[in-house]
Order: sequence, then C-alpha cells, then structure tokens
Amino acid sequence: MKAEQGDLRDNAGEIRLLPESIDDLWHLEHLIFPGDLAFATTFRSVESATDKIRPEKVEKRPVRLGIRVEKVEFSGHGVRLRVAGTIEHGVDCGAYHTINVETGYEISVIRQWRPIDLERIDRAVKASVFGVIHILTIEEGEAELFRLRQYGPESVITLTAGSGKGGETDTRTGFFDAVLKCIAEISGPLIIAGPGFIKDDFVRYAKNKNSAPAGQAIVVETRRIGRGAVQDVIGSGTLEKLMGDLQLSREVKLMDEVLLRIAQDGAVAYGKKPVESAIEYGAVEEVLLADTLIRDQTIVPLIESAERMQAKIVVLSTEFEPGERLDALGGIAALLRYKVG
Repeated sequence: MKAEQGDLRDNAGEIRLLPESIDDLWHLEHLIFPGDLAFATTFRSVESATDKIRPEKVEKRPVRLGIRVEKVEFSGHGVRLRVAGTIEHGVDCGAYHTINVETGYEISVIRQWRPIDLERIDRAVKASVFGVIHILTIEEGEAELFRLRQYGPESVITLTAGSGKGGETDTRTGFFDAVLKCIAEISGPLIIAGPGFIKDDFVRYAKNKNSAPAGQAIVVETRRIGRGAVQDVIGSGTLEKLMGDLQLSREVKLMDEVLLRIAQDGAVAYGKKPVESAIEYGAVEEVLLADTLIRDQTIVPLIESAERMQAKIVVLSTEFEPGERLDALGGIAALLRYKVG
C-alpha cells in the first residue's frame, strides 16, 4: 500500500491511498465507511455536443469525482472494491455513482481517522513490496543503483569508469566487477535497465561470474540511464508484473507451508471452526483467506479477532493455484504458534 497524508488536525483530514495487492483492498474495506468523502478519477458518461436536438452518442470520459460514501463491498472474486454513493463534487452532483477500486488505482478519503485506522495503514505500507525492488541503470562507463521507496527511487550508489582506486575501474571488465560488488548483497528482485547493448553485455559477464542477483534479473530497454531510466521502467509496466509475481510467490510459499504442516500433523488449522478455535486459544500467527470469503459476514468477525491479536492476514486470489488450493480446504487456514486441540 502507498499512503500519503495531508495535514491531519486531530486525526481528521485527507489520506491518499493506493492499493498494490488484494491484501490492500482488504485493508481498504476496513478503512472506508458510509459517511466518508471519497475522491477518485473515474469514468462518467458525457454526452457529445452536436447541432442536433438528440446527441449522436454518449461516451465515457475520465473525471475527478467526490462521493459521499453509502456502501463499500467487494465485487466478483474480491479482485476489486466497489465504493458507492452520491456525487458531491464534480459533474452530475446529486447522482449516484460507484467507484471501482483495483490494485494500482488511487483513492483519497476524507474522514475522522481512528488510531486503529492509522495503525492499519502503517501496517499495510510496511508490508509493501517497495523497498525490496532495485533498479540498476547502466551504460558505457556509468552505472547507478536505485532502491524503490514509497516516495520514489532512492539512489544507493553511483559508479563511473576510472573512479576506483588504482585505476581498477579503468577497463570495462574492471568497471563490470565494481558494479557486481555493488549488487552482490541484493536479495530481492533486480531490474537492469539502460539504452543499447551495454546492459546485455553486463548481464552476460555477470552470469559468467555466477552472480545470483544478475542471473535472475529482469532486463529492460530504456532511452536513458539514471532517474530517467527508472521512469522508463515504471512506464513500461514491468513493476506491475513484478509486484504481481512477488505476491503470487508469497502465496505459493504460504500454501506450501500449510500443506506441509497438515502432512506432518503440525501447528496448523484449516476450515472455519478449527481456525476459530485456534483464534480463541490465541495461537494464530498468520491467517490465509480465500478472496471468495471476503464478503462472508460469518468470517469477518473471526478475521477481526485475529487482527486484534496481531495476527497477519493474507488474502489469496482464487484466480491462481494457491488460492484454489486454499478454497479446497474451506477457504481459510491458519499457521499457528503452537498446536491446539
């Protein structure tokens, strides 16, 4: 989740929120309430002006609207959040409108924020995949490594040919070796970007040197290096795909752990009643919830109880195999601190 606060007075005011995963949509459902004022860029039907009495066609155009929220609910398999209410700011004031919030879609909410709301936002932001993704921009004799943060790219280090001690970066191989040292400790995803063939030459060299980060890196063609290249990467859609892959990878690992513990009769619970019992014992460490159960009113109190004991909640999409496997177990499972029952 990305979050940007305006000037809050006594915890009242506007917070801009951008969900990055289904988990974040789950958080948003618990952050937007009837009576709140929500702003978003959405599509609204606008009649085309013609010289005829009846317009020839009605087209939808992006407009910025502010609605007084009346209802918040998940739609379909929980892949989007529907925020519905009456328009108070923008075109067609007084009309009813629904904002469909998906991952990567920004919404601003103005309300009185409770401490528990601000804590939930902080938790969602800290769980963001940003901060683990690095982008190395490189061309002949110049390289810069960036770490992606919520507020934008953070420069980690800049290298130029000839900047090493004793002329160790004067040659191309010396320069490449210096860059390899800079990325050696990276454990998260790495994107290598730049114009021309230098980035490809570097990747080949790195693979020959058995560099794990470079060997698993995504290579992106850009027009520039430096911050300009980072913007090119963002504009290419590579980050969206990478973040989706990261989320799916996490879901796979969690479900593998659930199934392993089931096979070993370990500290795990699955199905509504066993998970509910584990929560009552205070044994739950992490809850996995299929998106098909997000709107189940018998599940919501159970999840809220788990959250109050600081258990992590992970929502899995049933569009992918991990979510399908969870759905087959009753749609809910929990990794426990210790066995119960």
